[in-house]
Amino acid sequence: MAGAQLNVLATLDQAKTQWYHFMAIVIAGMGFFTDAYDLFCIALVTKLLGRIYYTEPGSKDPGTLPPSVSAAVNGVALCGTLAGQLFFGWLGDKLGRKSVYGFTLILMVLCSVASSLSFGHTAKGVIATLCFFRFWLGFGIGGDYPLSATIMSEYANKKTRGAFIAAVFAMQGFGILFGTIVAIVVSAAFRNAYPAPSYAENAAASLVPQADYVWRVILMFGTVPAALTYYWRMKMPETARYTALIARNTKQAAADMTKVLQKEIQDEDEEVQRQVVAGDNWGLFSSQFVRRHGLHLLATTSTWFLLDIAFYSQNLFQKDIFSKVGWIPPARTMNAIEEVFRISRAQALIALCGTIPGYWFTVALIDIMGRFWIQLMGFLMMTVFMIALAVPYEHWTQPAHHTGFVVLYGLTFFFANFGPNSTTFVVPAEIFPARLRSTCHGISAAAGKAGAIVGAFGFLYAAQDPKKPDHGYAPGIGIRNTLFVLAGTNFLGMIMSLLVPESKGMSLEEIAKENISDDATEAPARV
Repeated sequence: MAGAQLNVLATLDQAKTQWYHFMAIVIAGMGFFTDAYDLFCIALVTKLLGRIYYTEPGSKDPGTLPPSVSAAVNGVALCGTLAGQLFFGWLGDKLGRKSVYGFTLILMVLCSVASSLSFGHTAKGVIATLCFFRFWLGFGIGGDYPLSATIMSEYANKKTRGAFIAAVFAMQGFGILFGTIVAIVVSAAFRNAYPAPSYAENAAASLVPQADYVWRVILMFGTVPAALTYYWRMKMPETARYTALIARNTKQAAADMTKVLQKEIQDEDEEVQRQVVAGDNWGLFSSQFVRRHGLHLLATTSTWFLLDIAFYSQNLFQKDIFSKVGWIPPARTMNAIEEVFRISRAQALIALCGTIPGYWFTVALIDIMGRFWIQLMGFLMMTVFMIALAVPYEHWTQPAHHTGFVVLYGLTFFFANFGPNSTTFVVPAEIFPARLRSTCHGISAAAGKAGAIVGAFGFLYAAQDPKKPDHGYAPGIGIRNTLFVLAGTNFLGMIMSLLVPESKGMSLEEIAKENISDDATEAPARV
């Protein structure tokens, strides 16, 4: 019976696409919608925070966040996310996927609201409170990564599993777009209600007192869609693979999936259950794991780490790049709320034309092309477009060529999402055994967030002009050289992708070689 599959799991693998699949995508996807909104909306309001809390009277330019404050505001949620991915990934294998799934959503909603209500009599007090709540917001977001990916992979059939997991992750794109739309609507409403001159015309009048409400409303608004899905998260049954293979209750797994699939599933006799369920029990730190999955874990952690250095530095600092190439006017020529509007509009265009299409190309093609080839192609194209931006960088800074810069910049986002940003999320949810699946996904995702932290903190300093850095910053290597560095990380990501196994069209038990002796194991073939 080595390598045999329980009836309930075989039935899930062969199930036709039906309503419960789409419900699972929406329920899990709404968490990622909120994740992306909360992680990236901060980039829309950091310029406004600088104007409100750090403008010096008499300065020729509006205030900006000091280097350490900017790094903390942009990066603290990523630190929380990393911790949450490790903790909830481990907890998902110990207590069950569903058991902790609702808690992560509650934590995200509460901390998102608390972030918007950050209080303090001084700038330092407000920013400290904001950072505190954004850390715990990130902690909740971190839990959503391994739990949502594992739940979707364990619910899906093997024919369209990649598309379903990628569709959950693709909700990030809508979350990013929704954040920019909310920022556009809120800033436009406040701009019309409280007109103000530019900073150059009248520095004091350019910042109306009501501007302090703008960033708070934007930070709070992303909780609404996620909160609406809490009830449905609690109604989802535990995944059959956790119930059968880890909790070792095949009768309950069959009963749960009978309700979900609306199809009678026969439970095996006790002898079959005993042979299949009482299989391998080696752990994460065992020699068996290293032998079977050591290279797989190296592949998933290294590629996600290298990807997120580029992906998060691009996302969090789009506004700085757009300002430096002249696509967004100089800050002094706008009032505070107008600047939020311009930044949001620019980022909405990138999300609409590059980010979202890339996600859904992956959804459409991942079970046709396979994970391996999409990831390899994505890293290659990101490298090519980064080099195309960096080599003639001075050419792109000319006003006549701004459109060309934005097109190439958007293409890097397209191939990030029709490429490794999607596949690095999908693959760890498929290639590890059930009892370690959530843990290993959490480790892989945490490696990605380590890369995001490097990108968020490193880009902030590295991209500074070597001759004329922003106020408070040391000279850096400039945007052109930074783009070369990011191209290099993408190229390394492509090399490490050669270690990624293909999992297209295989059952999870077949991919992970569950209950098969070491002598019989082979790496999943690429097809």
